[in-house]
Amino acid sequence: MNIENIGFETINLGHGSGGELTRNLLDKIIFKTFSNPYLDQKHDGSIVKFEGEIAISTDSFVITPIFFKGGNIGELAVHGTVNDVAMCGAIPKYLSLAFIIEEGLKVSEFIEIVQSIKKAADESGVLIITGDTKVVERGKGDKIFVNTTGFGEMHPMANISVHNIKEGDKILVNGFIAQHGMAIMSEREGLEFESTIESDSTNLNFLVNDLLDTFGKKIKLFRDPTRGGLGTVLHEIANDINKGVYLKETAIPVEKQVAAACEMLGLDPMYVANEGVFLVVVDPKIENEVLELMRTHKKGKNTAVIGEFTNEHPKKVVMESLIGGKRIVSPLVGEQLPRIC
Repeated sequence: MNIENIGFETINLGHGSGGELTRNLLDKIIFKTFSNPYLDQKHDGSIVKFEGEIAISTDSFVITPIFFKGGNIGELAVHGTVNDVAMCGAIPKYLSLAFIIEEGLKVSEFIEIVQSIKKAADESGVLIITGDTKVVERGKGDKIFVNTTGFGEMHPMANISVHNIKEGDKILVNGFIAQHGMAIMSEREGLEFESTIESDSTNLNFLVNDLLDTFGKKIKLFRDPTRGGLGTVLHEIANDINKGVYLKETAIPVEKQVAAACEMLGLDPMYVANEGVFLVVVDPKIENEVLELMRTHKKGKNTAVIGEFTNEHPKKVVMESLIGGKRIVSPLVGEQLPRIC
Protein backbone atom coordinates (compact mmCIF):
# COMPACT_ATOMS: atom_id res chain seq x y z
CA MET A 1 0.00 0.00 0.00
CA ASN A 2 1.50 3.33 -1.09
CA ILE A 3 1.13 5.92 1.67
CA GLU A 4 1.34 8.72 -0.92
CA ASN A 5 -2.04 7.61 -2.26
CA ILE A 6 -3.66 7.83 1.18
CA GLY A 7 -3.70 11.63 1.29
CA PHE A 8 -2.89 12.13 4.99
CA GLU A 9 0.13 11.32 7.20
CA THR A 10 -1.41 11.18 10.68
CA ILE A 11 -4.75 10.21 12.18
CA ASN A 12 -6.79 13.17 13.46
CA LEU A 13 -10.12 13.50 15.26
CA GLY A 14 -11.95 13.95 11.96
CA HIS A 15 -11.10 10.35 11.07
CA GLY A 16 -13.41 9.27 13.89
CA SER A 17 -16.23 11.69 13.12
CA GLY A 18 -18.24 9.40 10.87
CA GLY A 19 -17.92 11.83 7.99
CA GLU A 20 -15.82 12.06 4.84
CA LEU A 21 -12.48 11.62 6.62
CA THR A 22 -13.76 8.46 8.29
CA ARG A 23 -14.91 7.10 4.93
CA ASN A 24 -11.47 7.85 3.45
CA LEU A 25 -9.76 6.00 6.28
CA LEU A 26 -12.05 3.00 5.91
CA ASP A 27 -12.06 2.85 2.12
CA LYS A 28 -8.36 3.49 1.53
CA ILE A 29 -7.01 1.26 4.34
CA ILE A 30 -9.55 -0.97 6.11
CA PHE A 31 -11.89 -2.12 3.33
CA LYS A 32 -9.08 -2.23 0.79
CA THR A 33 -6.96 -4.47 3.03
CA PHE A 34 -9.61 -6.84 4.37
CA SER A 35 -11.90 -7.05 1.34
CA ASN A 36 -14.14 -10.15 1.40
CA PRO A 37 -17.83 -10.82 0.58
CA TYR A 38 -18.96 -10.25 4.20
CA LEU A 39 -17.08 -7.02 4.83
CA ASP A 40 -17.69 -5.62 1.34
CA GLN A 41 -21.42 -5.31 2.14
CA LYS A 42 -20.44 -2.44 4.48
CA HIS A 43 -23.31 -3.09 6.87
CA ASP A 44 -23.18 -2.22 10.56
CA GLY A 45 -22.77 -5.93 11.18
CA SER A 46 -22.36 -9.18 9.30
CA ILE A 47 -24.58 -12.19 8.72
CA VAL A 48 -22.88 -15.60 8.77
CA LYS A 49 -24.10 -19.18 8.97
CA PHE A 50 -22.97 -21.88 11.39
CA GLU A 51 -24.02 -25.51 11.29
CA GLY A 52 -23.92 -26.26 15.03
CA GLU A 53 -22.53 -24.98 18.32
CA ILE A 54 -20.13 -22.05 18.18
CA ALA A 55 -17.42 -20.71 20.47
CA ILE A 56 -17.05 -16.95 20.94
CA SER A 57 -14.14 -15.13 22.58
CA THR A 58 -13.44 -11.42 22.84
CA ASP A 59 -10.26 -9.66 23.89
CA SER A 60 -8.78 -6.15 24.01
CA PHE A 61 -5.11 -5.45 23.32
CA VAL A 62 -3.39 -2.45 24.90
CA ILE A 63 0.24 -3.60 24.71
CA THR A 64 3.10 -1.16 24.86
CA PRO A 65 5.23 -0.80 22.84
CA ILE A 66 2.93 -1.47 19.89
CA PHE A 67 5.87 -2.79 17.85
CA PHE A 68 8.20 -5.34 19.45
CA LYS A 69 10.66 -8.05 18.50
CA GLY A 70 8.65 -10.79 16.82
CA GLY A 71 5.46 -8.87 16.12
CA ASN A 72 3.14 -5.95 16.79
CA ILE A 73 -0.21 -5.24 18.41
CA GLY A 74 -2.10 -6.15 15.22
CA GLU A 75 -0.93 -9.72 14.71
CA LEU A 76 -0.96 -10.24 18.49
CA ALA A 77 -4.68 -9.38 18.50
CA VAL A 78 -5.41 -11.95 15.80
CA HIS A 79 -3.29 -14.69 17.35
CA GLY A 80 -4.63 -14.07 20.84
CA THR A 81 -8.28 -14.33 19.85
CA VAL A 82 -7.83 -17.19 17.37
CA ASN A 83 -6.03 -19.15 20.09
CA ASP A 84 -8.71 -18.44 22.70
CA VAL A 85 -11.38 -19.82 20.36
CA ALA A 86 -9.21 -22.85 19.59
CA MET A 87 -8.68 -23.54 23.31
CA CYS A 88 -12.44 -24.09 23.56
CA GLY A 89 -12.13 -26.95 21.06
CA ALA A 90 -13.48 -24.87 18.18
CA ILE A 91 -12.29 -24.12 14.65
CA PRO A 92 -11.89 -20.31 14.32
CA LYS A 93 -13.61 -18.86 11.24
CA TYR A 94 -14.42 -15.17 11.72
CA LEU A 95 -13.15 -12.11 13.60
CA SER A 96 -14.59 -8.72 14.37
CA LEU A 97 -12.02 -5.95 14.56
CA ALA A 98 -12.24 -2.62 16.40
CA PHE A 99 -9.64 0.14 16.70
CA ILE A 100 -9.39 2.95 19.24
CA ILE A 101 -6.77 5.27 17.78
CA GLU A 102 -5.10 8.21 19.51
CA GLU A 103 -5.01 11.41 17.50
CA GLY A 104 -1.55 11.82 15.99
CA LEU A 105 -0.80 8.17 15.21
CA LYS A 106 1.28 8.02 12.04
CA VAL A 107 -0.67 6.59 9.11
CA SER A 108 2.42 4.56 8.16
CA GLU A 109 2.28 2.81 11.56
CA PHE A 110 -1.45 2.21 11.23
CA ILE A 111 -0.99 0.69 7.79
CA GLU A 112 1.76 -1.60 9.07
CA ILE A 113 -0.53 -2.82 11.87
CA VAL A 114 -3.47 -3.34 9.49
CA GLN A 115 -1.31 -5.29 7.05
CA SER A 116 0.01 -7.45 9.90
CA ILE A 117 -3.57 -8.19 10.92
CA LYS A 118 -4.38 -9.23 7.36
CA LYS A 119 -1.33 -11.51 7.16
CA ALA A 120 -2.04 -13.11 10.55
CA ALA A 121 -5.72 -13.62 9.68
CA ASP A 122 -4.87 -15.24 6.35
CA GLU A 123 -2.32 -17.53 7.99
CA SER A 124 -4.89 -18.47 10.64
CA GLY A 125 -7.64 -19.17 8.11
CA VAL A 126 -10.06 -16.54 9.45
CA LEU A 127 -11.94 -13.63 7.86
CA ILE A 128 -12.44 -10.11 9.28
CA ILE A 129 -16.20 -9.67 8.83
CA THR A 130 -17.15 -6.57 10.83
CA GLY A 131 -15.55 -3.88 12.96
CA ASP A 132 -15.38 -0.34 14.23
CA THR A 133 -12.93 2.59 14.30
CA LYS A 134 -12.87 5.39 16.87
CA VAL A 135 -10.39 8.25 17.38
CA VAL A 136 -9.70 9.85 20.78
CA GLU A 137 -7.95 13.12 21.60
CA ARG A 138 -4.18 13.27 21.90
CA GLY A 139 -3.21 12.20 25.42
CA LYS A 140 -6.46 10.26 25.97
CA GLY A 141 -5.07 6.97 24.60
CA ASP A 142 -1.69 5.46 23.86
CA LYS A 143 -1.28 5.32 20.06
CA ILE A 144 -3.72 2.46 19.38
CA PHE A 145 -5.84 -0.14 21.17
CA VAL A 146 -7.34 -3.12 19.35
CA ASN A 147 -10.40 -5.22 20.22
CA THR A 148 -11.14 -8.50 18.48
CA THR A 149 -13.95 -11.01 18.87
CA GLY A 150 -13.53 -14.48 17.43
CA PHE A 151 -16.20 -16.93 16.27
CA GLY A 152 -15.60 -20.60 15.61
CA GLU A 153 -17.53 -23.81 15.03
CA MET A 154 -17.06 -26.44 17.71
CA HIS A 155 -15.03 -29.40 16.53
CA PRO A 156 -17.42 -32.39 16.37
CA MET A 157 -15.05 -34.54 18.44
CA ALA A 158 -14.20 -31.97 21.12
CA ASN A 159 -15.13 -32.27 24.78
CA ILE A 160 -12.88 -29.74 26.48
CA SER A 161 -13.45 -29.15 30.19
CA VAL A 162 -11.43 -29.00 33.41
CA HIS A 163 -13.97 -31.41 34.89
CA ASN A 164 -12.75 -34.17 32.56
CA ILE A 165 -9.39 -34.26 34.37
CA LYS A 166 -8.58 -37.29 36.51
CA GLU A 167 -5.70 -38.31 38.74
CA GLY A 168 -2.69 -39.32 36.66
CA ASP A 169 -3.61 -37.27 33.60
CA LYS A 170 -0.50 -35.84 31.94
CA ILE A 171 0.28 -32.18 31.23
CA LEU A 172 2.09 -31.29 28.01
CA VAL A 173 3.31 -27.89 26.83
CA ASN A 174 4.03 -27.24 23.15
CA GLY A 175 7.22 -25.21 23.45
CA PHE A 176 9.51 -22.75 25.23
CA ILE A 177 7.77 -20.65 27.87
CA ALA A 178 8.16 -16.96 28.85
CA GLN A 179 9.37 -15.69 25.46
CA HIS A 180 6.62 -13.11 24.87
CA GLY A 181 6.91 -11.48 28.27
CA MET A 182 10.68 -11.27 28.12
CA ALA A 183 10.59 -9.85 24.58
CA ILE A 184 8.34 -7.03 25.80
CA MET A 185 10.44 -6.45 28.91
CA SER A 186 13.57 -6.14 26.79
CA GLU A 187 12.03 -3.14 25.01
CA ARG A 188 10.03 -1.52 27.79
CA GLU A 189 11.36 1.84 28.96
CA GLY A 190 13.29 1.41 32.21
CA LEU A 191 13.76 -2.33 31.67
CA GLU A 192 15.77 -2.30 28.46
CA PHE A 193 18.59 -4.84 28.27
CA GLU A 194 20.64 -6.44 25.50
CA SER A 195 18.50 -9.20 24.03
CA THR A 196 17.54 -10.93 20.80
CA ILE A 197 14.55 -12.63 22.41
CA GLU A 198 11.47 -12.51 20.18
CA SER A 199 7.82 -12.87 21.11
CA ASP A 200 6.38 -16.33 20.49
CA SER A 201 3.10 -14.82 19.20
CA THR A 202 1.59 -17.26 16.70
CA ASN A 203 -1.63 -19.07 15.80
CA LEU A 204 -2.15 -22.48 17.41
CA ASN A 205 -5.48 -23.45 15.86
CA PHE A 206 -4.13 -25.86 13.25
CA LEU A 207 -2.17 -27.89 15.80
CA VAL A 208 -5.22 -27.95 18.07
CA ASN A 209 -7.38 -29.11 15.15
CA ASP A 210 -4.91 -31.91 14.31
CA LEU A 211 -5.02 -33.10 17.93
CA LEU A 212 -8.83 -33.15 17.94
CA ASP A 213 -8.97 -34.89 14.55
CA THR A 214 -6.67 -37.62 15.85
CA PHE A 215 -7.62 -38.03 19.52
CA GLY A 216 -11.04 -36.38 19.86
CA LYS A 217 -12.57 -36.63 23.31
CA LYS A 218 -9.42 -38.24 24.71
CA ILE A 219 -8.05 -34.69 24.89
CA LYS A 220 -9.20 -33.44 28.29
CA LEU A 221 -8.21 -29.79 28.20
CA PHE A 222 -6.46 -27.04 26.24
CA ARG A 223 -5.37 -23.83 27.94
CA ASP A 224 -3.06 -20.99 26.89
CA PRO A 225 -1.01 -19.44 29.71
CA THR A 226 -0.92 -15.80 28.63
CA ARG A 227 -0.98 -13.21 31.44
CA GLY A 228 0.17 -14.76 34.71
CA GLY A 229 2.12 -17.45 32.89
CA LEU A 230 2.23 -21.21 33.28
CA GLY A 231 2.31 -21.24 37.08
CA THR A 232 -0.81 -19.12 37.50
CA VAL A 233 -2.87 -21.06 34.94
CA LEU A 234 -2.00 -24.43 36.49
CA HIS A 235 -2.90 -23.07 39.92
CA GLU A 236 -6.28 -21.90 38.60
CA ILE A 237 -7.02 -25.34 37.13
CA ALA A 238 -5.98 -27.12 40.35
CA ASN A 239 -8.32 -24.88 42.35
CA ASP A 240 -11.22 -25.39 39.97
CA ILE A 241 -11.10 -29.21 40.22
CA ASN A 242 -9.73 -29.64 43.77
CA LYS A 243 -6.71 -31.62 42.59
CA GLY A 244 -2.99 -31.13 42.86
CA VAL A 245 -0.44 -30.57 40.12
CA TYR A 246 3.01 -32.15 40.22
CA LEU A 247 5.66 -30.67 37.92
CA LYS A 248 9.28 -31.44 37.11
CA GLU A 249 11.33 -28.30 36.61
CA THR A 250 13.84 -30.16 34.45
CA ALA A 251 11.06 -31.01 31.97
CA ILE A 252 9.77 -27.45 31.47
CA PRO A 253 11.23 -26.01 28.23
CA VAL A 254 12.86 -22.62 28.76
CA GLU A 255 15.21 -21.17 26.14
CA LYS A 256 18.66 -20.37 27.61
CA GLN A 257 18.59 -16.66 26.80
CA VAL A 258 15.12 -16.33 28.34
CA ALA A 259 16.25 -18.14 31.49
CA ALA A 260 19.29 -15.84 31.75
CA ALA A 261 17.17 -12.70 31.26
CA CYS A 262 14.70 -13.86 33.92
CA GLU A 263 17.54 -14.49 36.35
CA MET A 264 19.02 -11.06 35.65
CA LEU A 265 15.70 -9.34 36.37
CA GLY A 266 14.82 -11.58 39.31
CA LEU A 267 11.82 -13.14 37.57
CA ASP A 268 10.47 -16.67 37.55
CA PRO A 269 9.68 -17.85 33.97
CA MET A 270 6.70 -19.74 35.41
CA TYR A 271 4.91 -16.38 35.80
CA VAL A 272 5.98 -14.66 32.57
CA ALA A 273 3.39 -14.19 29.81
CA ASN A 274 3.20 -16.38 26.69
CA GLU A 275 1.41 -15.92 23.37
CA GLY A 276 2.36 -19.04 21.40
CA VAL A 277 2.25 -21.63 24.17
CA PHE A 278 -0.58 -23.89 25.25
CA LEU A 279 -1.15 -26.75 27.66
CA VAL A 280 -2.69 -30.07 26.70
CA VAL A 281 -4.05 -32.44 29.33
CA VAL A 282 -4.42 -36.07 28.24
CA ASP A 283 -5.00 -39.57 29.58
CA PRO A 284 -1.61 -41.20 30.29
CA LYS A 285 -2.55 -44.03 27.89
CA ILE A 286 -2.14 -41.67 24.91
CA GLU A 287 0.66 -39.52 26.32
CA ASN A 288 3.34 -40.81 23.93
CA GLU A 289 1.09 -40.65 20.87
CA VAL A 290 0.12 -37.05 21.61
CA LEU A 291 3.76 -36.13 22.24
CA GLU A 292 4.80 -37.68 18.92
CA LEU A 293 2.09 -35.89 16.94
CA MET A 294 2.83 -32.51 18.51
CA ARG A 295 6.56 -32.78 17.88
CA THR A 296 5.97 -33.37 14.16
CA HIS A 297 4.14 -30.02 13.94
CA LYS A 298 6.00 -26.73 13.41
CA LYS A 299 4.22 -25.16 16.39
CA GLY A 300 4.96 -28.12 18.65
CA LYS A 301 8.48 -29.32 17.83
CA ASN A 302 9.66 -28.53 21.39
CA THR A 303 6.70 -30.19 23.12
CA ALA A 304 7.42 -31.72 26.52
CA VAL A 305 5.53 -33.64 29.19
CA ILE A 306 5.99 -31.44 32.25
CA GLY A 307 3.87 -33.08 34.94
CA GLU A 308 0.58 -34.63 35.98
CA PHE A 309 -2.50 -34.18 38.13
CA THR A 310 -2.68 -35.87 41.50
CA ASN A 311 -5.10 -36.30 44.40
CA GLU A 312 -2.26 -35.41 46.76
CA HIS A 313 -1.89 -31.77 47.90
CA PRO A 314 -5.26 -30.63 46.37
CA LYS A 315 -5.38 -27.05 45.07
CA LYS A 316 -1.60 -26.81 45.13
CA VAL A 317 1.05 -26.86 42.40
CA VAL A 318 4.20 -28.60 43.58
CA MET A 319 7.40 -28.53 41.54
CA GLU A 320 10.37 -30.85 41.85
CA SER A 321 13.32 -28.51 41.47
CA LEU A 322 16.51 -28.92 39.46
CA ILE A 323 18.36 -30.15 42.56
CA GLY A 324 15.63 -32.57 43.62
CA GLY A 325 13.85 -30.56 46.31
CA LYS A 326 10.23 -29.51 46.12
CA ARG A 327 8.58 -26.08 46.21
CA ILE A 328 5.08 -24.68 46.02
CA VAL A 329 4.27 -22.73 42.85
CA SER A 330 1.85 -20.06 44.09
CA PRO A 331 -0.38 -17.95 41.83
CA LEU A 332 0.98 -14.61 40.66
CA VAL A 333 0.09 -11.84 43.08
CA GLY A 334 -0.24 -8.38 41.57
CA GLU A 335 0.98 -7.36 38.11
CA GLN A 336 4.45 -8.44 37.03
CA LEU A 337 4.39 -6.19 33.97
CA PRO A 338 1.27 -4.20 32.95
CA ARG A 339 0.04 -3.98 29.36
CA ILE A 340 1.80 -7.15 28.21
CA CYS A 341 -0.92 -7.93 25.64
